[in-house]
Amino acid sequence: MENQYRILLYYKYVHIEDHEVFAKEHLEYCKELGVKGRILVAEEGINGTLSGTVEQTDAYMAYMHAHPYFQDMVFKIDEHDGHAFKKLFVRPKKELVTLRYETPLDPNVTSGKRLSPKEFYEQLQRDDVIVVDGRNDYEYDLGHFRNAIRPTVESFREFPEWIRNNLKDAKDKTILTYCTGGIRCEKLTGVLISEGFSDVAQLEGGIVTYGKDPEVQGRLFDGKMYVFDERISVRVNQTDEDITVGRCHHCDTPTDHYINCADDTCHLQHLVCDDCLEEHQSYCSDDCFQHDTKVNIG
Repeated sequence: MENQYRILLYYKYVHIEDHEVFAKEHLEYCKELGVKGRILVAEEGINGTLSGTVEQTDAYMAYMHAHPYFQDMVFKIDEHDGHAFKKLFVRPKKELVTLRYETPLDPNVTSGKRLSPKEFYEQLQRDDVIVVDGRNDYEYDLGHFRNAIRPTVESFREFPEWIRNNLKDAKDKTILTYCTGGIRCEKLTGVLISEGFSDVAQLEGGIVTYGKDPEVQGRLFDGKMYVFDERISVRVNQTDEDITVGRCHHCDTPTDHYINCADDTCHLQHLVCDDCLEEHQSYCSDDCFQHDTKVNIG
């Protein structure tokens, strides 16, 4: 039986007049349509992930493409067997991805070269390039491009300082960046250029597009891609080269299973193998288990 639902991933940097009003009206439209997901609206554009039936997602894409702001917006589409979200959020934000960089960045003016999946794959095989993962550390731990640098950042706003501390001697090198769908690299490459890097490129459409390319088939991506919906992870490498790179939080066994700590005061998202999931009862530590036990007893 064919999947009756889809997941849409999309963004566009475009100036939106009265973005708070737009967000309110867009929420009402999405409610009436019946889609679920998380949509951010800022003066600089829109960033969304939502799920719905084939009919609902077709209607949403047609509605957006009829809007003068979003006529050329690209939607990345995944087939699914149901909703990937429990609720719907449409929220106005100061920035689509929180950076708080000291210099205002407009990706329509300053950003890196766009590389197609094939071009990115070819560049990955060079010995003289530096590949920077533009996501958070826990996303990298689940899966990443081979030989990519693991960012020691827990939020995107930490990247400028991380770049200054870790790449200051590589300004004459070719820098390749990638992220889930491309939106973070739009800003990350702008930061790199502002920091004095001259040869900067980004993977067009992000890992999502790379994994769907029929020629590349996700090659040189190891592990799985972290996604911000109920799926948590999806396969990227469609070849027999696919390997597991995630390691269990407790015993270091290879795994790609992410869970939240069962302690409501913690909820640390961590990788766990099947054996440790049972042994530790979904807690990330003995302290969390003891804390939760005391709370429940009390």
